[in-house]
Amino acid sequence: MSKVQVGIVQISCTANKQENLDKAIVKVKEAAAKGAQIVCLQELFTSLYFCDVEDHDNFLLAEAIPGPSTDALSKVAADLGVVIVASLFEKRAQGLYHNTTAVIDADGAYLGKYRKMHIPDDPGFYEKFYFTPGDLGYKVFKTKFATIGVLICWDQWYPEAARITALMGAEILFYPTAIGWATTQDEATNVEQYNAWQTIQRSHAVANGVHVVSVNRVGEEAGVKFWGGSFFSNPFGTIIHQTTHDQEEVIVQELDLNKTDYYRTHWPFLRDRRIDSYQPITKRLLDND
Repeated sequence: MSKVQVGIVQISCTANKQENLDKAIVKVKEAAAKGAQIVCLQELFTSLYFCDVEDHDNFLLAEAIPGPSTDALSKVAADLGVVIVASLFEKRAQGLYHNTTAVIDADGAYLGKYRKMHIPDDPGFYEKFYFTPGDLGYKVFKTKFATIGVLICWDQWYPEAARITALMGAEILFYPTAIGWATTQDEATNVEQYNAWQTIQRSHAVANGVHVVSVNRVGEEAGVKFWGGSFFSNPFGTIIHQTTHDQEEVIVQELDLNKTDYYRTHWPFLRDRRIDSYQPITKRLLDND
């Protein structure tokens, strides 16, 4: 298909897991009613962003994938005929957890999962306490409507992740994310941080000639105001649509996948890559150690 209708769901969350899942399902149905064929939910949408503290009780939020949430979403996907991209807290085994996104096809079939590769550890974002780094590598999923790649939040700062996923055949890069401002920050810092976040993702669209779809949450949680600002970028980094910073929104946007061929032909970055010169990128730092 040359054109696909993509929906994004930007919501706030509560401490009630079932309530969040039910809300997300309502919003997926709303997106489908607007014509969405692929719907992406934000990072860890079934809970508050619990990584603001290191608390062993939060591991009780995790579940198997596939499991209860994917089962519920698979039914919705089959009923509506939509693809669903769902970010969840995965319990892989006793004491082993991942930040994982499941992809469900339009017939309700579970296509697989991507486990977040890059795990942050910053004040208010203590993800290393909870998540083992992904071990599945980068992934693409051949859905009914498009071949998509999924990366998760902190992954979005790394051009290597976007490049590899694009080289694997992704026509759209999806980034479920949960990021916000500390409520104590000044406005100038807020603007600078949001612009950096959006710019790096737009650069992935340009460098790889693919659409980028980034989906964030809203609402204030534990001194962080999640900044929303979800957006669609075309393959040349142009913002097609951007949401508000403080409102729940369900947006459906048509993406023309033929734009990839157009931009890659007129700006042939992939053609001119010097893959013979990139071996040093596998080093942590080029300091001779």
